[in-house]
Amino acid sequence: MDFIINHWAVLVCAILNLVLGAIWYSPMLFYNGWKRANHFTDEQLKSVKPAVTYTLAFIFSLIISYNMAFFLGDAQTDWQWGATAGFLAGFGFSSLIFAIIALFEMRSWAYILINGGFITVYFTLVGLILGAWR
Repeated sequence: MDFIINHWAVLVCAILNLVLGAIWYSPMLFYNGWKRANHFTDEQLKSVKPAVTYTLAFIFSLIISYNMAFFLGDAQTDWQWGATAGFLAGFGFSSLIFAIIALFEMRSWAYILINGGFITVYFTLVGLILGAWR
Protein backbone atom coordinates (compact mmCIF):
# COMPACT_ATOMS: atom_id res chain seq x y z
CA MET A 1 0.00 0.00 0.00
CA ASP A 2 1.35 3.39 -0.99
CA PHE A 3 1.05 5.99 1.74
CA ILE A 4 0.97 9.70 0.88
CA ILE A 5 1.02 12.73 3.17
CA ASN A 6 1.31 16.16 1.60
CA HIS A 7 2.79 18.33 4.35
CA TRP A 8 1.85 21.54 2.50
CA ALA A 9 -1.78 20.40 2.36
CA VAL A 10 -1.65 19.65 6.09
CA LEU A 11 -0.30 23.13 6.80
CA VAL A 12 -3.04 24.73 4.67
CA CYS A 13 -5.67 22.68 6.53
CA ALA A 14 -4.33 23.90 9.87
CA ILE A 15 -4.46 27.51 8.68
CA LEU A 16 -7.96 26.87 7.30
CA ASN A 17 -9.19 26.26 10.85
CA LEU A 18 -8.30 29.82 11.83
CA VAL A 19 -9.63 31.34 8.59
CA LEU A 20 -12.90 29.38 8.64
CA GLY A 21 -13.30 30.17 12.35
CA ALA A 22 -12.83 33.88 11.67
CA ILE A 23 -15.61 33.73 9.08
CA TRP A 24 -17.94 31.29 10.93
CA TYR A 25 -17.78 33.20 14.21
CA SER A 26 -17.88 36.64 12.57
CA PRO A 27 -20.80 39.09 12.91
CA MET A 28 -21.86 38.27 9.34
CA LEU A 29 -22.56 34.66 10.37
CA PHE A 30 -22.81 33.26 13.90
CA TYR A 31 -20.98 35.69 16.22
CA ASN A 32 -24.06 37.08 17.93
CA GLY A 33 -25.71 33.68 18.37
CA TRP A 34 -22.43 32.18 19.62
CA LYS A 35 -21.97 35.08 22.05
CA ARG A 36 -25.53 34.68 23.40
CA ALA A 37 -25.24 30.89 23.63
CA ASN A 38 -22.09 31.28 25.74
CA HIS A 39 -23.44 34.19 27.79
CA PHE A 40 -20.33 36.20 26.90
CA THR A 41 -20.11 39.93 27.40
CA ASP A 42 -17.96 42.31 25.38
CA GLU A 43 -15.82 42.81 28.48
CA GLN A 44 -15.15 39.09 28.79
CA LEU A 45 -14.20 38.84 25.13
CA LYS A 46 -11.78 41.74 25.47
CA SER A 47 -9.87 39.82 28.15
CA VAL A 48 -8.89 37.01 25.75
CA LYS A 49 -5.16 36.69 25.10
CA PRO A 50 -5.08 36.33 21.29
CA ALA A 51 -1.42 35.28 21.05
CA VAL A 52 -1.94 32.31 23.36
CA THR A 53 -5.36 31.38 21.96
CA TYR A 54 -4.35 31.51 18.29
CA THR A 55 -1.02 29.77 18.89
CA LEU A 56 -2.67 26.87 20.70
CA ALA A 57 -5.52 26.75 18.16
CA PHE A 58 -2.99 26.50 15.34
CA ILE A 59 -1.00 23.74 17.07
CA PHE A 60 -4.17 21.76 17.77
CA SER A 61 -5.33 22.31 14.18
CA LEU A 62 -2.00 21.05 12.89
CA ILE A 63 -2.39 17.88 14.96
CA ILE A 64 -5.96 17.41 13.71
CA SER A 65 -4.82 17.91 10.12
CA TYR A 66 -1.97 15.40 10.43
CA ASN A 67 -4.34 12.94 12.06
CA MET A 68 -6.73 13.25 9.11
CA ALA A 69 -3.80 13.01 6.66
CA PHE A 70 -2.78 9.68 8.21
CA PHE A 71 -6.33 8.36 7.91
CA LEU A 72 -6.55 9.52 4.30
CA GLY A 73 -2.96 8.62 3.38
CA ASP A 74 -3.84 5.78 1.04
CA ALA A 75 -2.83 6.52 -2.55
CA GLN A 76 -6.38 5.68 -3.71
CA THR A 77 -7.89 8.58 -1.75
CA ASP A 78 -9.39 11.31 -3.92
CA TRP A 79 -11.29 14.52 -3.13
CA GLN A 80 -14.64 12.73 -3.05
CA TRP A 81 -13.57 10.12 -0.51
CA GLY A 82 -11.64 12.79 1.40
CA ALA A 83 -14.71 15.01 1.71
CA THR A 84 -16.89 12.03 2.65
CA ALA A 85 -14.42 10.80 5.26
CA GLY A 86 -14.05 14.35 6.58
CA PHE A 87 -17.81 14.71 6.89
CA LEU A 88 -18.12 11.33 8.63
CA ALA A 89 -15.32 12.22 11.06
CA GLY A 90 -16.64 15.75 11.61
CA PHE A 91 -20.30 14.94 12.03
CA GLY A 92 -20.32 11.28 12.96
CA PHE A 93 -17.56 11.43 15.56
CA SER A 94 -16.53 14.93 16.53
CA SER A 95 -19.78 16.90 16.42
CA LEU A 96 -21.83 14.17 18.05
CA ILE A 97 -19.42 13.62 20.96
CA PHE A 98 -19.32 17.42 21.32
CA ALA A 99 -23.15 17.43 21.39
CA ILE A 100 -23.28 14.68 24.03
CA ILE A 101 -20.90 16.61 26.28
CA ALA A 102 -22.86 19.84 25.69
CA LEU A 103 -26.13 18.10 26.62
CA PHE A 104 -24.69 17.02 29.96
CA GLU A 105 -23.36 20.55 30.46
CA MET A 106 -26.94 21.74 29.85
CA ARG A 107 -25.88 23.91 26.90
CA SER A 108 -28.41 25.33 24.45
CA TRP A 109 -29.23 23.88 21.07
CA ALA A 110 -27.89 27.09 19.52
CA TYR A 111 -24.52 26.39 21.15
CA ILE A 112 -24.53 22.78 19.92
CA LEU A 113 -25.60 23.62 16.36
CA ILE A 114 -23.27 26.59 15.87
CA ASN A 115 -20.18 24.76 17.13
CA GLY A 116 -21.17 21.36 15.76
CA GLY A 117 -21.77 22.96 12.37
CA PHE A 118 -18.31 24.50 12.42
CA ILE A 119 -16.73 21.17 13.34
CA THR A 120 -18.57 19.34 10.56
CA VAL A 121 -17.76 21.93 7.88
CA TYR A 122 -14.11 22.13 8.95
CA PHE A 123 -13.54 18.38 8.90
CA THR A 124 -15.31 18.07 5.54
CA LEU A 125 -13.07 20.75 4.03
CA VAL A 126 -9.95 19.19 5.54
CA GLY A 127 -10.86 15.83 4.02
CA LEU A 128 -11.59 17.45 0.67
CA ILE A 129 -8.25 19.30 0.61
CA LEU A 130 -6.22 16.30 1.75
CA GLY A 131 -7.97 14.06 -0.76
CA ALA A 132 -7.56 16.49 -3.66
CA TRP A 133 -4.03 17.73 -2.96
CA ARG A 134 -2.03 14.55 -3.23
